[in-house]
Amino acid sequence: MKNINTEMIVGLFMIAGFLAFGYLSLQMGEFSIFDLEKKYSLFAEFDNVSGLKVGAVIEIAGVNVGKVSKIELGEQGLARVGMLLDREIKISADAIASIRTQGLIGDKYIKIIQGADEEMLTDGAEIFDTESAIDFEGLVSKYIFESD
Repeated sequence: MKNINTEMIVGLFMIAGFLAFGYLSLQMGEFSIFDLEKKYSLFAEFDNVSGLKVGAVIEIAGVNVGKVSKIELGEQGLARVGMLLDREIKISADAIASIRTQGLIGDKYIKIIQGADEEMLTDGAEIFDTESAIDFEGLVSKYIFESD
C-alpha cells in the first residue's frame, strides 16, 4: 500500500513537471499562443527583405511593438511580410514601414513611422508605403567594379 502511494506521488510530480515544461516552452518561444488574442496582424510588401527573419522585432520610435510572423512571396513577385502587433498600438493608414539594421552588421528589424492620417489600420490591413532593406553587398560590389 505504501509503495502504491509513493508511485502515485512520483507519477503526479512527473506529470506536473511535463506540464510546466510545456507551458514554459510555449511562453518562451517566438510566438506564444496565449498572446495571440492580445495582438493583431498587418501586412506589407517589400522589394527586398534580405536578412529579415520570422520573429524579427517591429519598432515604433525605438519601442518594441510586435514581431514578424511570416515572410512569403506575394503575387506580384514582392516579398509579403506578416506582422503581429500589440492590440493597444494603433497604426495610421499612411504609416511607412521600412527594414532597418541594428548597428552596422546587426539583425534586421522593421521600423514603422506613423503618419498624420486619423484613420487607423485594422486587423488584416496592409501598409502600402514601404522601404526595402539596403543591399550593402550590391553597393560595395558596384563601387568596386565601376571604379575602373
